[in-house]
Amino acid sequence: MAARENGYRLIVVLFAALTGSSAGGQTPVNQVPVNEEWPNYGNDAGGMRFSRIAQINRDNVSELKLVWVFHAEDLSYGSGGKKRSGFETTPILVDGTLYITTAFNRVIALDPVEGNRRWAFDPEIDQTLEYGDGLVNRGVAAWLDPARSNAQPCRRRIFESTLDARLIALDGATGKPCADFGENGQVSLRNVPGYIPGRYHMTSPPAVIDDLVVVGSAIDDNQRVDMPPGVVRAFDARTGALRWSWDPIPRNSPVTETPSAKPWRTGAANAWSIMTTDSERDLVFVPTGSASPDYYGGLRPGDNKWANSVVALHAKTGQLAWGFQLVHHDLWDYDTAAPPLLATLTHSGKQIPVVIQGNKTGLLYVLHRDTGAPVFPVEERAVPQSDVPGEMSSPTQPFPVAPPPLVPQQFSADAVWGPTPMDREWCRVEIGRLRNQGIFTPPSLRGTLVVPGNLGGMTWSGYAFDPQHGLLIVNTNNFPNRVKLIPRNKVKSNRDDGEYGPQTGSPYGMIRRFLQSPSDLPCIAPPWGTLAAVDMTDGKIRWQVPLGTMQNFGEAHDPIPPGSINLGGPIATAGGLVFIAGTTDPYIRAFDVENGKELWKARLPASGNATPITYVSSTGKQYLVIAAGGHPKIPEESLGDALMAFTLP
Repeated sequence: MAARENGYRLIVVLFAALTGSSAGGQTPVNQVPVNEEWPNYGNDAGGMRFSRIAQINRDNVSELKLVWVFHAEDLSYGSGGKKRSGFETTPILVDGTLYITTAFNRVIALDPVEGNRRWAFDPEIDQTLEYGDGLVNRGVAAWLDPARSNAQPCRRRIFESTLDARLIALDGATGKPCADFGENGQVSLRNVPGYIPGRYHMTSPPAVIDDLVVVGSAIDDNQRVDMPPGVVRAFDARTGALRWSWDPIPRNSPVTETPSAKPWRTGAANAWSIMTTDSERDLVFVPTGSASPDYYGGLRPGDNKWANSVVALHAKTGQLAWGFQLVHHDLWDYDTAAPPLLATLTHSGKQIPVVIQGNKTGLLYVLHRDTGAPVFPVEERAVPQSDVPGEMSSPTQPFPVAPPPLVPQQFSADAVWGPTPMDREWCRVEIGRLRNQGIFTPPSLRGTLVVPGNLGGMTWSGYAFDPQHGLLIVNTNNFPNRVKLIPRNKVKSNRDDGEYGPQTGSPYGMIRRFLQSPSDLPCIAPPWGTLAAVDMTDGKIRWQVPLGTMQNFGEAHDPIPPGSINLGGPIATAGGLVFIAGTTDPYIRAFDVENGKELWKARLPASGNATPITYVSSTGKQYLVIAAGGHPKIPEESLGDALMAFTLP
């Protein structure tokens, strides 16, 4: 851990030795120092989201109390030309200061003990642009310049990538822009082919490795064939100079998978989620999304590598070290949205460095970190083929033999669910109209049931790894949707209800809608969201429980079973706990990592669609912090702007 600035010292707290030996040959947690800060989005640079603090544990977690609330005061209900806001920030704690971002891209530094503001920086984004993800930002990254002394400005730099496509470097001590970075502390990210203000934006924090800051982009779905490329770029952390760029699918590259070798037309395949790094191996791990447009690929034949993949790039050069594609020729918006997670597992009696990568499909892949080769076997299996003129769907898709799928992969009309007979009959009739052959059934002109839907499976929420127990903690969604392609000459006359995407430049527009009955509840039986623990030694699910409830979602309902759609990830601690919010009901919860039993929950002013963090403050106390602000696209009673901190009495 870096030395503390300005004489600031955190009190070193000695905790009781952790009991029990590590599972699966993992390093015992009580043999490594306690990590009292949270310096990266996922705590460590590899994104394990594990804290070695055990002050809050199974025995006392029920005593957690709210101790402070900070209001960001950046809130938009979608009026006055603005998009609707969400509060998705995951704070970081470095040098005794909490750093967060707001829905409007303000960066705020806070005292982690009292929650008081130390400074704030406003990049003054245009809040009226057509940001496809709404007004959201998931956090910042930090970098310490070892060449600078404590007395020099910008020794600690805080990096933010903004909705209006800028990379900003701030002095961690004062919040002032670092004058030697780019132009007055900013670098434009807009110089990409086909740049469209608002539709090309950034929502996730950059990744930092050595003296580089690496950024991806968010690109609106389903708008055009020729969307901007999903280029990943690395900039010098001191000067802002571009050091390298990498494009998942270079524009107009030849199609080697087909005999005609015609150039393709596409864009995107962008890295909009969180990247992780391994400085020892000089690698940046990048999750990529779908190529454009999402639901028709006739103008981008072949596998479309490296869309829908996890790739390892050499940090110094940006050259591809290896890539693994999770979905070939994506037609379902099955982004690799979850951050890659780096861990060391015991497999066949050996310690193996791995990348754990989930997907919206609900499938989980375990790959060797040096080569990308599957650690658990992966099989190419035949999948349903498209009947849409001009489409050339992939004949096979990669299925891991282990772990098993974490969400259902098919859904029958005979299994419909609904709170009333009218709901169930509506669902039965609707599903009967759709093409429905399970996962990877291609979009169609009649309409297709997509299982899982584009909400996942696994989303940007990601997962946490507990090395003490060898368990991966994963939250998932179980919420199919229907997708229908509309011939271009019928787009204007289409009257179907749902989210419309023009897919300009292709022969088809598209309409999609989650499979909800008149009650607004899903047609599939609950749970609609779960929390699971996967044993990463043998690739088996140890436990899986419903997460949250949708009892009050939409209109009033009679009592319904638990399990809520969720966006916001888990963390795990050495106290044997899993903390997670994310559900449509506004709670943060604690679960026993060994069996999934809920041990504590606290009500939030709005749903916590973010990942919490935990740390030890200068007072020697462990804190739990979560952003509670609601989601820009999920209707609920209220939005919020509250950063909330809990600790033991």
